[in-house]
Amino acid sequence: MGHDLVPSRQRKNAKSMRRVMTDAELKLWNELRAHRLMDLSFRRQVPIGPYIVDFACPTHGLVVEVDGSQHADAEHTERDRIRSAYLESSGWTILRFWNDDVIRDIDNVCQHIVIVAGADVS
Repeated sequence: MGHDLVPSRQRKNAKSMRRVMTDAELKLWNELRAHRLMDLSFRRQVPIGPYIVDFACPTHGLVVEVDGSQHADAEHTERDRIRSAYLESSGWTILRFWNDDVIRDIDNVCQHIVIVAGADVS
């Protein structure tokens, strides 16, 4: 999962998205940044193919998405399914959490990320 060439427009979009994170994304980022979560290395708003994912841990092939309520409607659900299929076919494992889960239960969200990443918790 090396670096791909990223079109400048997509790189610009990712950069601007880093400046306007939702409360849930910011809360999770504060747990993930600077190797704080079991020394896992995450990046935020990462371009992968035609998509920009919320958080990616390239060394473990893990993408973490934080979804708001709009993702529950049929149109978003289908787009998310297509997006996940693309990312999975590119070798990524996708985890999706609702904003509310991140805000109310950050410890369990982080625990689930650690388990899926296979990080050594002993």
